[in-house]
Amino acid sequence: MTSAPLGWLGIVRLGLVQTALGSIVVLTTSTLNRVMVVELAMPAMLPGALVGIHYAIQVLRPRWGYGSDVGGRRTPWIVGGMAVLAGGGFFAALATALMETNPVGGVILSVVAFLAIGVGVGASGTSLLVLLAIRVDASRRAAAATTVWVMMLIGFILTASLAGHFLDPFSTLRLVVVMSVVAGSALVVTTVAVWGIEGHRERAGFSTGTDTAATGTRFRQALAEVWSEPDVRRFAVFVFVSMLAYSAQDLILEPFAGAVFYLTPGESTKLAGLQHGGVLVGMVLVALVGTGIRGYRIGSMHAWAVFGCLLSGLSLIMLAVGAYAAPSWPLRPTVFTLGLGNGAFAVAAIGAMMALVGKGRKAREGTRMGLWGAAQAVAFGLGGFVGTAGVDIVRAITPSVAHAYALVFSGAAVTFFVSAALVVGIKTQMRRPTPPRPGHPTTYAVETGGL
Repeated sequence: MTSAPLGWLGIVRLGLVQTALGSIVVLTTSTLNRVMVVELAMPAMLPGALVGIHYAIQVLRPRWGYGSDVGGRRTPWIVGGMAVLAGGGFFAALATALMETNPVGGVILSVVAFLAIGVGVGASGTSLLVLLAIRVDASRRAAAATTVWVMMLIGFILTASLAGHFLDPFSTLRLVVVMSVVAGSALVVTTVAVWGIEGHRERAGFSTGTDTAATGTRFRQALAEVWSEPDVRRFAVFVFVSMLAYSAQDLILEPFAGAVFYLTPGESTKLAGLQHGGVLVGMVLVALVGTGIRGYRIGSMHAWAVFGCLLSGLSLIMLAVGAYAAPSWPLRPTVFTLGLGNGAFAVAAIGAMMALVGKGRKAREGTRMGLWGAAQAVAFGLGGFVGTAGVDIVRAITPSVAHAYALVFSGAAVTFFVSAALVVGIKTQMRRPTPPRPGHPTTYAVETGGL
Protein backbone atom coordinates (compact mmCIF):
# COMPACT_ATOMS: atom_id res chain seq x y z
CA MET A 1 0.00 0.00 0.00
CA THR A 2 1.24 3.46 -0.90
CA SER A 3 1.47 6.00 1.91
CA ALA A 4 0.16 9.48 1.17
CA PRO A 5 2.65 12.37 1.33
CA LEU A 6 2.95 14.01 4.71
CA GLY A 7 0.86 17.12 5.37
CA TRP A 8 2.00 20.00 7.55
CA LEU A 9 0.88 18.24 10.72
CA GLY A 10 3.10 15.28 9.90
CA ILE A 11 6.00 17.59 9.08
CA VAL A 12 5.62 19.36 12.41
CA ARG A 13 5.52 16.00 14.19
CA LEU A 14 8.86 15.06 12.64
CA GLY A 15 10.11 18.51 13.59
CA LEU A 16 9.35 17.66 17.22
CA VAL A 17 11.92 14.88 16.97
CA GLN A 18 14.53 17.43 15.93
CA THR A 19 13.43 19.63 18.82
CA ALA A 20 13.96 16.74 21.22
CA LEU A 21 17.32 15.88 19.69
CA GLY A 22 18.50 19.47 19.88
CA SER A 23 17.46 19.80 23.51
CA ILE A 24 19.93 17.08 24.57
CA VAL A 25 22.72 18.07 22.21
CA VAL A 26 22.83 21.71 23.30
CA LEU A 27 23.46 20.69 26.91
CA THR A 28 26.07 18.04 26.13
CA THR A 29 28.12 20.10 23.69
CA SER A 30 27.80 23.54 25.27
CA THR A 31 26.91 23.48 28.96
CA LEU A 32 28.90 20.39 29.97
CA ASN A 33 31.83 21.75 27.97
CA ARG A 34 31.81 25.02 29.90
CA VAL A 35 31.39 23.32 33.31
CA MET A 36 34.37 21.06 32.70
CA VAL A 37 36.64 23.93 31.68
CA VAL A 38 35.57 26.74 34.03
CA GLU A 39 33.96 25.22 37.14
CA LEU A 40 36.05 22.03 37.29
CA ALA A 41 39.26 23.58 35.88
CA MET A 42 39.80 20.70 33.43
CA PRO A 43 41.86 21.26 30.25
CA ALA A 44 39.80 22.64 27.37
CA MET A 45 41.15 19.74 25.33
CA LEU A 46 39.06 17.28 27.40
CA PRO A 47 35.58 18.36 26.29
CA GLY A 48 37.01 18.92 22.81
CA ALA A 49 38.19 15.29 22.73
CA LEU A 50 34.89 14.01 24.15
CA VAL A 51 32.82 15.85 21.57
CA GLY A 52 35.33 14.65 18.96
CA ILE A 53 34.64 11.06 20.06
CA HIS A 54 30.90 11.60 19.75
CA TYR A 55 31.39 12.85 16.19
CA ALA A 56 34.02 10.25 15.27
CA ILE A 57 31.61 7.36 15.92
CA GLN A 58 29.18 8.99 13.50
CA VAL A 59 31.46 8.04 10.63
CA LEU A 60 29.21 4.95 10.71
CA ARG A 61 26.20 7.01 9.63
CA PRO A 62 26.27 5.57 6.08
CA ARG A 63 26.07 2.06 7.55
CA TRP A 64 23.12 2.99 9.76
CA GLY A 65 21.40 4.65 6.81
CA TYR A 66 22.04 1.58 4.70
CA GLY A 67 20.54 -0.57 7.44
CA SER A 68 17.31 1.43 7.31
CA ASP A 69 17.37 1.17 3.49
CA VAL A 70 17.52 -2.61 3.71
CA GLY A 71 14.99 -2.92 6.52
CA GLY A 72 12.54 -0.55 4.86
CA ARG A 73 11.65 1.08 8.18
CA ARG A 74 13.00 4.34 9.65
CA THR A 75 10.92 4.53 12.85
CA PRO A 76 12.84 1.89 14.87
CA TRP A 77 16.10 3.69 14.08
CA ILE A 78 14.62 7.06 15.10
CA VAL A 79 13.16 5.94 18.44
CA GLY A 80 16.01 3.55 19.26
CA GLY A 81 18.58 6.20 18.46
CA MET A 82 16.82 8.74 20.67
CA ALA A 83 16.77 6.24 23.56
CA VAL A 84 20.53 5.76 23.24
CA LEU A 85 21.03 9.54 23.01
CA ALA A 86 18.93 10.19 26.14
CA GLY A 87 20.92 7.60 28.08
CA GLY A 88 24.18 9.05 26.85
CA GLY A 89 23.15 12.57 27.89
CA PHE A 90 22.24 11.43 31.39
CA PHE A 91 25.50 9.57 31.92
CA ALA A 92 27.50 12.47 30.47
CA ALA A 93 26.05 14.77 33.13
CA LEU A 94 26.65 12.14 35.80
CA ALA A 95 30.25 11.75 34.63
CA THR A 96 30.78 15.52 34.79
CA ALA A 97 29.54 15.53 38.38
CA LEU A 98 31.84 12.58 39.16
CA MET A 99 34.87 14.54 37.92
CA GLU A 100 34.46 16.79 40.95
CA THR A 101 35.57 13.99 43.31
CA ASN A 102 37.01 11.33 40.97
CA PRO A 103 38.48 12.89 37.81
CA VAL A 104 39.75 9.61 36.33
CA GLY A 105 36.45 7.80 36.85
CA GLY A 106 34.55 10.77 35.51
CA VAL A 107 36.62 10.88 32.33
CA ILE A 108 36.21 7.13 31.71
CA LEU A 109 32.44 7.35 32.15
CA SER A 110 32.38 10.45 29.90
CA VAL A 111 34.03 8.54 27.06
CA VAL A 112 31.35 5.84 27.21
CA ALA A 113 28.59 8.44 27.49
CA PHE A 114 29.77 10.50 24.52
CA LEU A 115 30.11 7.35 22.40
CA ALA A 116 26.44 6.66 23.18
CA ILE A 117 25.54 10.25 22.33
CA GLY A 118 27.22 9.89 18.94
CA VAL A 119 25.45 6.62 18.17
CA GLY A 120 22.09 8.08 19.20
CA VAL A 121 22.42 11.27 17.18
CA GLY A 122 23.67 9.44 14.10
CA ALA A 123 21.12 6.64 14.08
CA SER A 124 18.12 8.81 14.90
CA GLY A 125 19.08 11.88 12.85
CA THR A 126 19.97 10.05 9.64
CA SER A 127 16.73 8.07 9.45
CA LEU A 128 14.67 11.11 10.42
CA LEU A 129 16.04 13.13 7.51
CA VAL A 130 15.51 10.27 5.07
CA LEU A 131 11.92 9.79 6.24
CA LEU A 132 11.30 13.51 5.82
CA ALA A 133 12.80 13.62 2.33
CA ILE A 134 10.93 10.53 1.13
CA ARG A 135 7.50 11.23 2.62
CA VAL A 136 7.26 14.96 1.84
CA ASP A 137 6.06 16.10 -1.57
CA ALA A 138 8.78 17.76 -3.65
CA SER A 139 6.91 21.06 -3.75
CA ARG A 140 7.03 21.26 0.05
CA ARG A 141 10.47 19.81 0.62
CA ALA A 142 12.48 23.01 1.05
CA ALA A 143 9.89 24.61 3.33
CA ALA A 144 9.58 21.37 5.29
CA ALA A 145 13.34 21.17 5.79
CA THR A 146 13.43 24.72 7.08
CA THR A 147 10.48 24.03 9.38
CA VAL A 148 12.14 20.99 10.89
CA TRP A 149 15.44 22.78 11.42
CA VAL A 150 13.72 25.79 12.92
CA MET A 151 12.06 23.44 15.39
CA MET A 152 15.44 21.98 16.26
CA LEU A 153 16.75 25.46 16.93
CA ILE A 154 13.69 26.14 19.08
CA GLY A 155 14.80 23.13 21.10
CA PHE A 156 18.26 24.69 21.41
CA ILE A 157 16.87 28.05 22.47
CA LEU A 158 14.24 26.83 24.93
CA THR A 159 16.56 24.31 26.55
CA ALA A 160 19.45 26.76 26.81
CA SER A 161 17.20 29.43 28.33
CA LEU A 162 15.31 27.17 30.75
CA ALA A 163 18.36 25.14 31.72
CA GLY A 164 20.30 28.36 32.23
CA HIS A 165 17.60 29.50 34.64
CA PHE A 166 17.50 26.28 36.67
CA LEU A 167 21.28 25.81 36.73
CA ASP A 168 21.81 28.93 38.86
CA PRO A 169 22.96 28.78 41.61
CA PHE A 170 25.13 26.12 40.04
CA SER A 171 25.88 22.71 41.48
CA THR A 172 26.73 19.39 39.85
CA LEU A 173 23.60 17.87 41.40
CA ARG A 174 21.48 20.52 39.67
CA LEU A 175 23.28 19.68 36.43
CA VAL A 176 22.37 15.97 36.67
CA VAL A 177 18.74 16.71 37.58
CA VAL A 178 18.29 19.18 34.70
CA MET A 179 19.83 16.74 32.20
CA SER A 180 17.63 13.89 33.48
CA VAL A 181 14.46 15.90 32.94
CA VAL A 182 15.54 17.05 29.48
CA ALA A 183 16.61 13.56 28.33
CA GLY A 184 13.47 11.84 29.61
CA SER A 185 11.22 14.46 28.04
CA ALA A 186 13.03 14.15 24.71
CA LEU A 187 12.48 10.40 24.55
CA VAL A 188 8.76 10.71 25.36
CA VAL A 189 8.25 13.48 22.80
CA THR A 190 10.03 11.46 20.09
CA THR A 191 8.01 8.32 20.71
CA VAL A 192 4.70 10.18 20.59
CA ALA A 193 5.73 12.25 17.55
CA VAL A 194 6.62 9.31 15.28
CA TRP A 195 3.91 6.92 16.47
CA GLY A 196 2.12 5.66 13.35
CA ILE A 197 3.52 8.38 11.08
CA GLU A 198 5.50 6.07 8.84
CA GLY A 199 2.56 4.02 7.66
CA HIS A 200 2.76 0.49 6.36
CA ARG A 201 6.00 -1.41 5.97
CA GLU A 202 7.36 -0.83 2.47
CA ARG A 203 10.79 -2.07 1.65
CA ALA A 204 13.70 0.31 1.16
CA GLY A 205 12.00 3.32 -0.32
CA PHE A 206 8.46 3.40 0.96
CA SER A 207 6.20 4.77 -1.74
CA THR A 208 8.85 6.22 -4.05
CA GLY A 209 9.16 3.32 -6.45
CA THR A 210 12.63 2.45 -5.21
CA ASP A 211 14.33 -0.56 -6.73
CA THR A 212 13.90 -3.00 -3.87
CA ALA A 213 15.98 -5.67 -5.58
CA ALA A 214 19.06 -3.58 -4.86
CA THR A 215 18.66 -3.84 -1.11
CA GLY A 216 20.63 -7.07 -0.95
CA THR A 217 23.73 -5.35 -2.29
CA ARG A 218 26.66 -5.29 0.11
CA PHE A 219 27.19 -2.09 2.01
CA ARG A 220 30.62 -1.34 0.53
CA GLN A 221 29.25 -1.57 -2.98
CA ALA A 222 26.31 0.65 -2.04
CA LEU A 223 28.64 3.26 -0.55
CA ALA A 224 30.89 3.14 -3.65
CA GLU A 225 27.86 3.69 -5.88
CA VAL A 226 26.82 6.73 -3.87
CA TRP A 227 30.36 8.17 -3.81
CA SER A 228 30.57 7.86 -7.58
CA GLU A 229 27.74 10.39 -7.97
CA PRO A 230 29.46 13.78 -8.70
CA ASP A 231 26.85 15.99 -7.03
CA VAL A 232 26.88 13.88 -3.88
CA ARG A 233 30.69 13.94 -3.71
CA ARG A 234 30.98 17.70 -4.27
CA PHE A 235 28.32 18.45 -1.71
CA ALA A 236 30.09 16.26 0.85
CA VAL A 237 33.26 18.37 0.45
CA PHE A 238 31.35 21.60 1.08
CA VAL A 239 29.64 20.12 4.12
CA PHE A 240 33.01 19.05 5.54
CA VAL A 241 34.74 22.42 5.12
CA SER A 242 31.85 24.60 6.33
CA MET A 243 31.16 22.39 9.34
CA LEU A 244 34.88 22.39 10.17
CA ALA A 245 34.70 26.17 10.46
CA TYR A 246 31.50 26.08 12.49
CA SER A 247 32.68 23.49 15.01
CA ALA A 248 36.02 25.22 15.61
CA GLN A 249 34.20 28.22 17.09
CA ASP A 250 31.20 26.46 18.61
CA LEU A 251 32.92 24.59 21.44
CA ILE A 252 34.98 27.51 22.69
CA LEU A 253 32.25 30.17 22.69
CA GLU A 254 30.88 29.48 26.19
CA PRO A 255 34.32 28.99 27.81
CA PHE A 256 35.38 32.22 26.07
CA ALA A 257 32.41 34.05 27.58
CA GLY A 258 33.27 32.72 31.02
CA ALA A 259 37.06 33.17 30.93
CA VAL A 260 37.22 36.53 29.12
CA PHE A 261 33.88 38.20 29.89
CA TYR A 262 33.37 36.55 33.31
CA LEU A 263 29.84 35.32 32.63
CA THR A 264 28.31 32.75 35.02
CA PRO A 265 27.30 29.25 33.76
CA GLY A 266 23.69 30.38 33.51
CA GLU A 267 24.64 33.56 31.66
CA SER A 268 26.89 31.78 29.17
CA THR A 269 24.19 29.15 28.57
CA LYS A 270 21.77 31.97 27.79
CA LEU A 271 24.41 33.39 25.44
CA ALA A 272 24.36 30.09 23.56
CA GLY A 273 20.60 30.46 23.35
CA LEU A 274 21.08 33.93 21.86
CA GLN A 275 23.43 32.52 19.23
CA HIS A 276 20.88 29.88 18.27
CA GLY A 277 18.27 32.63 18.17
CA GLY A 278 20.41 34.32 15.52
CA VAL A 279 20.61 31.03 13.63
CA LEU A 280 16.82 30.81 13.75
CA VAL A 281 16.41 34.32 12.36
CA GLY A 282 18.96 33.61 9.61
CA MET A 283 17.21 30.42 8.54
CA VAL A 284 13.75 31.96 8.51
CA LEU A 285 15.01 35.00 6.61
CA VAL A 286 16.62 32.89 3.90
CA ALA A 287 13.57 30.63 3.67
CA LEU A 288 11.25 33.61 3.21
CA VAL A 289 13.47 35.38 0.69
CA GLY A 290 14.59 32.27 -1.15
CA THR A 291 11.28 30.45 -1.52
CA GLY A 292 9.97 30.77 -5.02
CA ILE A 293 13.07 32.55 -6.35
CA ARG A 294 14.44 30.92 -9.50
CA GLY A 295 17.65 31.22 -11.49
CA TYR A 296 20.84 32.96 -10.39
CA ARG A 297 19.44 35.98 -8.58
CA ILE A 298 20.99 37.42 -5.44
CA GLY A 299 18.31 35.66 -3.40
CA SER A 300 19.27 32.22 -4.67
CA MET A 301 20.40 29.44 -2.35
CA HIS A 302 23.92 29.88 -3.72
CA ALA A 303 24.03 33.59 -2.90
CA TRP A 304 22.74 33.02 0.62
CA ALA A 305 25.28 30.25 1.24
CA VAL A 306 28.09 32.62 0.26
CA PHE A 307 26.57 35.42 2.34
CA GLY A 308 26.22 33.15 5.37
CA CYS A 309 29.80 31.93 5.22
CA LEU A 310 31.14 35.48 4.80
CA LEU A 311 29.01 36.90 7.61
CA SER A 312 30.06 34.06 9.91
CA GLY A 313 33.72 34.72 9.13
CA LEU A 314 33.39 38.46 9.71
CA SER A 315 31.58 37.89 13.01
CA LEU A 316 34.40 35.62 14.20
CA ILE A 317 36.91 38.34 13.34
CA MET A 318 34.85 40.70 15.50
CA LEU A 319 34.92 38.18 18.36
CA ALA A 320 38.71 37.99 18.02
CA VAL A 321 38.88 41.77 18.31
CA GLY A 322 36.43 41.66 21.22
CA ALA A 323 38.76 39.37 23.15
CA TYR A 324 41.09 42.35 23.63
CA ALA A 325 38.27 44.81 24.42
CA ALA A 326 36.44 42.77 27.08
CA PRO A 327 34.35 43.34 29.06
CA SER A 328 33.15 46.50 27.28
CA TRP A 329 32.84 44.81 23.86
CA PRO A 330 29.20 44.27 22.69
CA LEU A 331 29.44 40.49 23.04
CA ARG A 332 25.76 39.65 22.68
CA PRO A 333 25.15 41.52 19.40
CA THR A 334 28.31 39.96 17.97
CA VAL A 335 27.25 36.45 18.96
CA PHE A 336 23.76 37.04 17.55
CA THR A 337 25.28 38.16 14.23
CA LEU A 338 27.45 35.05 14.20
CA GLY A 339 24.32 32.94 14.61
CA LEU A 340 22.64 34.87 11.79
CA GLY A 341 25.46 33.97 9.41
CA ASN A 342 25.48 30.35 10.57
CA GLY A 343 21.75 30.08 9.91
CA ALA A 344 22.00 31.56 6.42
CA PHE A 345 24.59 29.08 5.15
CA ALA A 346 22.93 26.18 7.00
CA VAL A 347 19.52 26.60 5.41
CA ALA A 348 21.12 26.72 1.94
CA ALA A 349 22.92 23.46 2.70
CA ILE A 350 19.72 21.90 4.02
CA GLY A 351 17.82 22.84 0.87
CA ALA A 352 20.46 21.21 -1.30
CA MET A 353 20.57 18.12 0.89
CA MET A 354 16.82 17.56 0.74
CA ALA A 355 16.81 18.03 -3.04
CA LEU A 356 19.76 15.73 -3.70
CA VAL A 357 18.99 12.84 -1.36
CA GLY A 358 16.42 11.27 -3.68
CA LYS A 359 18.43 11.80 -6.87
CA GLY A 360 20.73 9.20 -8.33
CA ARG A 361 20.46 5.47 -7.78
CA LYS A 362 17.39 4.38 -5.83
CA ALA A 363 17.39 2.37 -2.60
CA ARG A 364 20.31 4.53 -1.51
CA GLU A 365 18.56 7.41 0.26
CA GLY A 366 19.77 6.39 3.70
CA THR A 367 23.29 5.67 2.50
CA ARG A 368 23.48 9.02 0.70
CA MET A 369 22.20 10.95 3.70
CA GLY A 370 24.56 8.98 5.90
CA LEU A 371 27.54 10.00 3.78
CA TRP A 372 26.76 13.69 4.22
CA GLY A 373 26.12 13.11 7.90
CA ALA A 374 29.49 11.39 8.21
CA ALA A 375 31.24 14.32 6.48
CA GLN A 376 29.56 16.68 8.92
CA ALA A 377 30.42 14.51 11.92
CA VAL A 378 34.09 14.12 11.01
CA ALA A 379 34.36 17.87 10.44
CA PHE A 380 32.66 18.63 13.74
CA GLY A 381 34.90 16.25 15.65
CA LEU A 382 38.08 17.47 14.01
CA GLY A 383 37.15 21.15 14.21
CA GLY A 384 36.06 20.92 17.83
CA PHE A 385 39.28 19.23 18.86
CA VAL A 386 41.47 21.61 16.87
CA GLY A 387 39.66 24.63 18.30
CA THR A 388 39.91 23.55 21.93
CA ALA A 389 43.44 22.18 21.55
CA GLY A 390 44.46 25.46 19.92
CA VAL A 391 43.27 27.37 22.97
CA ASP A 392 45.27 25.06 25.28
CA ILE A 393 48.43 25.27 23.17
CA VAL A 394 48.42 29.06 22.90
CA ARG A 395 47.68 29.41 26.61
CA ALA A 396 50.69 27.20 27.33
CA ILE A 397 52.89 29.55 25.30
CA THR A 398 51.48 32.86 26.48
CA PRO A 399 49.63 33.81 29.69
CA SER A 400 47.13 35.88 27.69
CA VAL A 401 43.73 34.20 27.49
CA ALA A 402 42.68 36.81 24.93
CA HIS A 403 45.51 35.75 22.58
CA ALA A 404 44.40 32.12 22.70
CA TYR A 405 40.75 32.70 21.86
CA ALA A 406 41.47 35.44 19.31
CA LEU A 407 43.80 33.14 17.37
CA VAL A 408 41.31 30.27 17.20
CA PHE A 409 38.41 32.56 16.24
CA SER A 410 40.57 34.04 13.47
CA GLY A 411 41.44 30.58 12.16
CA ALA A 412 37.76 29.62 12.07
CA ALA A 413 37.00 32.86 10.21
CA VAL A 414 39.54 32.03 7.50
CA THR A 415 37.98 28.56 7.12
CA PHE A 416 34.56 30.14 6.62
CA PHE A 417 36.03 32.36 3.90
CA VAL A 418 37.40 29.22 2.22
CA SER A 419 33.91 27.70 2.45
CA ALA A 420 32.47 30.71 0.65
CA ALA A 421 35.01 30.28 -2.15
CA LEU A 422 34.20 26.57 -2.32
CA VAL A 423 30.49 27.32 -2.74
CA VAL A 424 31.34 29.53 -5.72
CA GLY A 425 33.37 26.67 -7.21
CA ILE A 426 30.54 24.21 -6.72
CA LYS A 427 28.12 26.65 -8.31
CA THR A 428 30.36 26.96 -11.36
CA GLN A 429 30.59 23.20 -11.77
CA MET A 430 26.88 22.64 -11.26
CA ARG A 431 25.80 25.22 -13.83
CA ARG A 432 26.38 22.61 -16.49
CA PRO A 433 23.04 21.33 -17.76
CA THR A 434 22.01 17.89 -16.56
CA PRO A 435 21.05 15.33 -19.23
CA PRO A 436 17.37 15.79 -20.09
CA ARG A 437 14.99 13.03 -19.12
CA PRO A 438 12.50 11.77 -21.70
CA GLY A 439 9.74 14.31 -22.04
CA HIS A 440 11.49 16.92 -19.86
CA PRO A 441 13.52 19.98 -20.87
CA THR A 442 17.14 20.42 -19.88
CA THR A 443 17.44 21.53 -16.25
CA TYR A 444 20.13 22.94 -14.04
CA ALA A 445 21.13 21.50 -10.67
CA VAL A 446 20.92 24.93 -9.05
CA GLU A 447 17.24 25.19 -9.92
CA THR A 448 16.45 22.03 -7.94
CA GLY A 449 18.03 23.31 -4.77
CA GLY A 450 21.67 22.48 -5.43
CA LEU A 451 24.40 24.88 -4.50
